[in-house]
Amino acid sequence: METARKIRERKGYLEMENKEILFLTPVFKEMVWGGNRMGEEFHYALSSDHIGECWGISAHPHGDCEVREGAFKGKKLSELWKEEPGLFGHYEAEGFPLLIKIIDAKQDLSIQVHPNDAYAKEKEKGSLGKTECWYVLDCEEGSSLVIGHNAGSREQMKEMIEKGQWQEFLRQLPIHKGDFIQIDPGTVHAIKGGLLILETQQSSDITYRLYDYGRMVDGKPRQLHLEKSMDVITVPAKDVSSSVKGTLGLPADTRNALEANQYYTVWKIKVEKGCAFAQDYPFMNMSVVEGEGTVNGQKIKKGDHFVLPCGFGEVELQGEMCLIASAAGKVG
Repeated sequence: METARKIRERKGYLEMENKEILFLTPVFKEMVWGGNRMGEEFHYALSSDHIGECWGISAHPHGDCEVREGAFKGKKLSELWKEEPGLFGHYEAEGFPLLIKIIDAKQDLSIQVHPNDAYAKEKEKGSLGKTECWYVLDCEEGSSLVIGHNAGSREQMKEMIEKGQWQEFLRQLPIHKGDFIQIDPGTVHAIKGGLLILETQQSSDITYRLYDYGRMVDGKPRQLHLEKSMDVITVPAKDVSSSVKGTLGLPADTRNALEANQYYTVWKIKVEKGCAFAQDYPFMNMSVVEGEGTVNGQKIKKGDHFVLPCGFGEVELQGEMCLIASAAGKVG
């Protein structure tokens, strides 16, 4: 005979004492433009000198993270999403909605653009579109990013792309360590060589490649997606003057909201004397990007990624560290 507790567990309503932190094992992606910096910076064990991406919190089929310890050790995040919906506040989405990754760009990434949900659903077999944002973990002095373009009309955009007038077409903005950049669908963009970035995005692996510098892989140029790119590029591009936000002067020991939209809310938390807040969202993603410390007494360090489940309650952070946190949807 099932106990009341077993019935609650089977239905996905875990008791409070079982709502433990979900520490995840990252998935690494080899990329033509990647390097080995994540091994040096985060002490990850890398299998290649061309690792471009670390998927720290992901349930996407192209990189599904496993729980590394505790009651759910060995479970994929996608399995928990289906089998234990109470952990995520019964959030209404077909799959885990966000993907958190670290990007090591040893070389320039391709010039890209992402579709919105409606276009991706129609053209990419029901996939989500991709809204994303970047937090610059590190970069050299004088670094820049490609964000936006200079075409005034769709006709001019097409002409500049077809003629390969990339220098005239693309906008570049200077960036610094600690900068935050929101990238909406339809925004032409590229991460340049030498940058280390934490990205928060919709759980989508759809990217349209507009230009790739003639780069070859296995003797062949990488696939471009010119028609789809030109379909989805926003013309004219939005004003880029507000695209980059500096965060180094934000107050310590509190959650500083960097972005809030229909897909995610992102915070920066710089811990110096200690920080406490209530985890009252369906779930919260957290990545330690600097230093080390504790979360509710459990040790955490740079490179750790974890999910605080629904009903977790009070969160207490101690130590000297910096975290980037996110929740699904636009929250207060």
